[in-house]
Amino acid sequence: MLTLILAESALETIPQSLWARPLIRRYSKKREKAPQFLLLDRSYHHNAIKRLEESEKRGRPDIIHFALLEALGSPLNKEGNLQIYVHTINDYIISINPSVRLPKNYNRFEGLLEQLFQLGTIPPTGEILLHLQRKDLSQLLYEVDPDHVIAFSTEGSPRTLEEAISRLYSKERPVVIIGGFPHGHFSETTVRLADEIVCVDREMLEAWTLTSRVIYEYERAVSLPKKRLDRSL
Repeated sequence: MLTLILAESALETIPQSLWARPLIRRYSKKREKAPQFLLLDRSYHHNAIKRLEESEKRGRPDIIHFALLEALGSPLNKEGNLQIYVHTINDYIISINPSVRLPKNYNRFEGLLEQLFQLGTIPPTGEILLHLQRKDLSQLLYEVDPDHVIAFSTEGSPRTLEEAISRLYSKERPVVIIGGFPHGHFSETTVRLADEIVCVDREMLEAWTLTSRVIYEYERAVSLPKKRLDRSL
């Protein structure tokens, strides 16, 4: 079972420090929702986001949308061998039920996540498909109890993706950490939680691109020993 964590993700509701800004008030009125129930989105709030700390890493919920669609649609997930979590820049954890079918339309996804931040679970009753908890990355890893953690960063040790992932197939509880933000690097706190930091490309890859490639390489790494065993029988 591979655990995938989209870490320090640019996914959050509009911070209180921005609620009184005219841009946010107009957007809130247009959406007919209080700002604390709306996602921070650079497409609409760019000028306001520039005033925030670590502004380059914030306001891109679309990154998580694309990455989750890639991961949930993979054979690895459909075979029950993938667990996905989203860790947000403000230390919330979203647990993703592998059977959830997220909307492909971004506006519907945005509405779903806004509902999640308001209610804490989707749906409110019955089988939980999305679950939001106030929790930092170290707490999540303590619960997952991995036997190896790889984080991908342009500041890591150069290695091919195949080499990096081939080290995981023999592990029982491997974890892969991918940045869920558009620019910048992992915090020192996140870096210290990883067993190794790996760079697979000199340029920063989009989170959804790296997600799909990691999952594919892991599927391939796991399937090769099975093929060798089948041939020997």
